[in-house]
Amino acid sequence: MLPVLIFPQFDPVMVHVGPLAIRWYAVAYIAALLIGWRLVRHLVALAPRAATALQVDDFLTWATLGVVLGGRLGYILFYQPGVYLAHPLAALQVWHGGMSFHGGALGVVIALALFSWRNGLSFLGFSDRVTVVVPMGLGLGRLANFINGELWGRPAPASLPWAMIFPQAGPEPRHPSELYEALLEGAVLFTVMWLVSRRTAVRERPGFLSGLFLFGYAVARSICEFFREPDSFIGFLPFGTTMGQVLCVPMAIAGVALMAQAMTRPPRPVLMPADAEADVA
Repeated sequence: MLPVLIFPQFDPVMVHVGPLAIRWYAVAYIAALLIGWRLVRHLVALAPRAATALQVDDFLTWATLGVVLGGRLGYILFYQPGVYLAHPLAALQVWHGGMSFHGGALGVVIALALFSWRNGLSFLGFSDRVTVVVPMGLGLGRLANFINGELWGRPAPASLPWAMIFPQAGPEPRHPSELYEALLEGAVLFTVMWLVSRRTAVRERPGFLSGLFLFGYAVARSICEFFREPDSFIGFLPFGTTMGQVLCVPMAIAGVALMAQAMTRPPRPVLMPADAEADVA
């Protein structure tokens, strides 16, 4: 029998700058936003053009607010509404953790809708370019979860070569589900989105890439949930499902609907406003 791996107990704080503690999770968010910003600047310039580079620069602030506010509110509403209703000020204590991807996704959708409307952009055309890079941020976030030693997996057979003991979760070996999610929701989904986005015929069908992301994430997350230990304050739902899987159902349905709608309509270019600013490298 192979020896079981022991979680290496990483320090969740990357570096201390005086009294300020910079955590790996915060670094993952910042890196995802900055790298994603540069990639989206490239993607929107591909034919048919979906926005200008300056508009992408402006959207970075909107995306940041959508991710942070949506992620926090989603966690409160979807996972622990009773706790935060009893202690409303705890909602501001983001340093204690508690972010929901589904809430963050909803926050970004709202930010995309408002930003597109305000700038006269095609909502679906612009969303298609933004959603291509979202899996990269998901992958970085899951790696940060692993470093923090949180969101560990369900019990695994000790014969599994990568079974790991998380000291905070007890003595039994578990699946390192954070790494599964970093691989499927992050690396694999990003690769698929990036390769598909290279085709002009796909970019000419607004909504297809957004739908592909929603469906792809729902499938990847649902698979990973079979290996991830559900939150202790929720546990398993009826039929052995988890909250993460339940929240993925409407995402998958919306994704299929968007792709079907995009494919049943004739290809059309994403229209840019006549007074759109020129790209700035």
